[in-house]
Amino acid sequence: MPNLPDVVLWSIPAFVLLTVVEMASYRFHPDEDAAGYEAKDAATSIGMGLGSLFTDLVWKVPIVAVYAAVHELTPLRVPVLWWTVPLMLLAQDFLYYWSHRGHHVVRLLWAGHVVHHSSRRFNLSTALRQPWTGFTSWPFYLPMIALGVHPAAVAFCSSVSLVYQFWIHTERVDRLPRPFEHVLNTPSHHRVHHASQGGYLDRNFGGILILWDRAFGTWTGETERPVYGLTKNIETYNPLRVATHEYAALARDVRAAGDWGERAGRIFRGPGWQPGPRTAPSPDPTAAPEPAA
Repeated sequence: MPNLPDVVLWSIPAFVLLTVVEMASYRFHPDEDAAGYEAKDAATSIGMGLGSLFTDLVWKVPIVAVYAAVHELTPLRVPVLWWTVPLMLLAQDFLYYWSHRGHHVVRLLWAGHVVHHSSRRFNLSTALRQPWTGFTSWPFYLPMIALGVHPAAVAFCSSVSLVYQFWIHTERVDRLPRPFEHVLNTPSHHRVHHASQGGYLDRNFGGILILWDRAFGTWTGETERPVYGLTKNIETYNPLRVATHEYAALARDVRAAGDWGERAGRIFRGPGWQPGPRTAPSPDPTAAPEPAA
């Protein structure tokens, strides 16, 4: 297996530089309509990003073990060549779409991903607001491993996607020329994804390409100005509470559930799912009428 560069590590200086440049742009060219930066919010996002670096190291140990076992069992092997790497990136982007979509429609998965959507700002620091429970994505990439892609190559493709998605977290870039907007995930598309308006919810899940959303009916263009954050925002900048608040809410709902069907719905259905109204059992039409008093 050839050595593949750690693109995230090499990109950190660019992350820092671009964030500083964006901050300065708001300082010298303010935009009253843009959410811009707020010190506590940016500090929380950066803190979440730094924390995720350490938690990811923990989660990677069992994930790499599973990937390595599956890769060892499959007889297939995909070499890392100049023409196979683009195909791997395409496959990873396709599976990322389904992973991302799944993390919006299954509440257990949303409990981790909600961290990334918890800021009411939308800037480059928001891209760093990552969950501390990144173990929920690994099953979505097992098909690549089973088809013979080396785990290191999957990690490389995921890193490329992560680096690409950094720059689309900005309000300082308007729409790109139409061909780019049609094919690629852009700041305009991703602003829609981070918006909390009803018509924008659960749209534009793509990583690098927006083509998957167009193909599977989840694309929406940016029309009205997005309002960022959650439908029920959290009033905290505490990184630990940001990382765990939805897990706590999920646990409360599961404890309060009236039966196992409702418990399963709370865990595996969408974040906004509510059980139907309880109805009284219908009277038995064959039962004899009660005698009058």
